[in-house]
Formats: sequence, structure tokens, C-alpha cells
Amino acid sequence: MAAPIKLSELAVGASGVIREFPKADPASIRLREMGLLVGTRVTLVRTAPLGDPLEIKLRGYHLSLRKSDADYVLVEPAE
Repeated sequence: MAAPIKLSELAVGASGVIREFPKADPASIRLREMGLLVGTRVTLVRTAPLGDPLEIKLRGYHLSLRKSDADYVLVEPAE
């Protein structure tokens, strides 16, 4: 089992499984409403030229997130 990293630190093209969120943060509630739930597999598709926002693929759709929001999501890199 690999150590969890921030979603924003995932390499382009790499996948990971969501492991945790901060519990009481309003941003984490919004992220869960968008489908980012513990146990969900995500893939970082690409980043904008200046690194923000990030495009991720999960549950069959693409989602753009600000890097600051992706910092709240901890993922376990998949092999």
C-alpha cells in the first residue's frame, strides 16, 4: 500500500483511489457532491498550462478542479 498523496500531486496520466477528506471543511462537502467519494478511482487527465485548473476523470465523466480544491483530496496512487 502506497502512502496517500494530494490529488494535485498526482502525475498526468496516473490514477489513484480516493482515501480521505478533511471532515469539517465546506470544500470537502462540495467535492463529495461532485462525486469524489472515498474508494472512487480517479485519473489526472491534464493540467492547464500554468498548472491550474486540473482535469480529472472519474465515474465516466471529466471534471475540472482548482488546484487548491484538489489539495483537500488524498489519494493512494494506483499501479
